[in-house]
Amino acid sequence: EHQLQLIAIAKNTFLTLFILLAASIGAKLLKRAVHKGVYRLSKQDEIITKLLTTLSGYVVYLIAIVIILDLFGVNTASLVALVGAAGLAIGLALKDTLSNVAAGVMLLFLKPLRKSEFVEVSGNSGSVTDLGLFTTVLETADGIFVSIPNSTVWASAIKNFSRNEKRRMDITVGISYGDSIEDGLAALRELVAEESRILKTPEPQYLMHTLADSSVILQLRAWAPTSDYWDIYWKT
Repeated sequence: EHQLQLIAIAKNTFLTLFILLAASIGAKLLKRAVHKGVYRLSKQDEIITKLLTTLSGYVVYLIAIVIILDLFGVNTASLVALVGAAGLAIGLALKDTLSNVAAGVMLLFLKPLRKSEFVEVSGNSGSVTDLGLFTTVLETADGIFVSIPNSTVWASAIKNFSRNEKRRMDITVGISYGDSIEDGLAALRELVAEESRILKTPEPQYLMHTLADSSVILQLRAWAPTSDYWDIYWKT
């Protein structure tokens, strides 16, 4: 009888190792296939590809664990019910954390922001470096790390400076009251003529904007490709 028990234990141990090995190989193959498919379907979105690839691997290991438990005679139906009850209790205790997960899923699929885009959200501005299930990470223009809970991002207005193909720049200059306004506007036209990356359509506007206390404020409104915006802005 003891020999039969030892044989059964050895058999189950061998099967467990085999299942774990198969799960490891299967997870790698599935993750590779999911990564390739999602990367193509999501138009090369690295964040959502990484998320779904990781989740697919977890699913394979979860199935393997259930099979192993069943192999050792554990009542998996009762276990699933127990896990469900525990999950409900944990969910109530961690409702704020779960709201971040729900918000993260919405952000990943609706894509109001993507990796490397420059955004302003909840009073913070910077380039998106990561978008996970719990937090969105920005890097500010001066290199500061900013981590924002996804629920805060989802509930806030998101200003995305990178999404549209073109942006308008408003450049203001001041001239004294003794200077010619026409000469000032002509100087702005000359700046535009020298910068070939400024778009012809919409047509640039040259305005006498404000009569300040000690100067006349002139303004140039011109459109440029988003990728060239800051280079043109600082050069001009």
